[in-house]
Amino acid sequence: MNLGVVMDPIGSINFKKDSSLSILLEAQSRGHKLFYMEPTSLFLRENGAYALAQQIVVKDNPEMWYELSESIETNLLDLDMILMRQDPPFNSSYIYNTYILEVAEKKGVKVINKPSSLRDCNEKVFITQFPQCCTSFLVSSNNVLLKEFINAHLDTVIKPLDGMGGSSIFRVRKADPNISVILENVTEHSATKVMIQKYIPEITEGDKRILLINGDPMGAAIARIPAPGELRGNLAAGATAVAKSLTPRDKWICDQVGPIIRELGLVLVGLDVIGEYLTEINVTSPTCFQEYMNLCDINVSTVLIDHLEGMISA
Repeated sequence: MNLGVVMDPIGSINFKKDSSLSILLEAQSRGHKLFYMEPTSLFLRENGAYALAQQIVVKDNPEMWYELSESIETNLLDLDMILMRQDPPFNSSYIYNTYILEVAEKKGVKVINKPSSLRDCNEKVFITQFPQCCTSFLVSSNNVLLKEFINAHLDTVIKPLDGMGGSSIFRVRKADPNISVILENVTEHSATKVMIQKYIPEITEGDKRILLINGDPMGAAIARIPAPGELRGNLAAGATAVAKSLTPRDKWICDQVGPIIRELGLVLVGLDVIGEYLTEINVTSPTCFQEYMNLCDINVSTVLIDHLEGMISA
């Protein structure tokens, strides 16, 4: 098939960590023709959706992992499938790209993940559809309500709704003398909503990433252990990855979420679980493929491409 990928500049990726590269290497090994598009290359004309696309050859070589052809104006209808792998922040530019991809989708191109679901399922707010899986939380920009939550739960974590990689996350305790200043900053003086959650002490045991393909979990989790003195269990923030077996609670959470994301056309999803609780549902560009391979001997890219090929042949 002709497989397109929308991703941030491939020359800037971390060769040892990048999941999109893993997917492309697997697809190429099966004979699929790859087309590379950066987010800024997508555009609409009166007759449809287009991109300034480049054919790409990927290589398992840390010195040079790709070769690109000349950029050509390409009708997205010439592609069989497009993988949307643009990283957050989920801002207006991201949303506009989902509109463009949706034009192609409505004319028969399969887009993974489904553009409308990318818009609807904010990675922080989406967990609120599964309260049975979550610790106590509040989504608000009202500093009075946020302070009340802190006073009630004593130890909390505040995060922006559009961040990634652990950016701008704060742990706030009831006795913190800087509560007002922190809230003013994260809410931009009550103009921007944030999520606040009860602090989960089990973060010291790792923030578990569980990848799901079409609603079905991989057979293990990748626990990201925060660096000493750190709150954030993000690899981008210096966390260490270790393999973990799925607990009965992990499997139950997957059973709660799996059917819903399958129905929404969210083929590739990463659940974040701390202790007993679901904390995020990553839908934009889930990672940890390399960690699954290196630590668990699970080739997520193989499972994903198997599924995508099945979608094309169905």
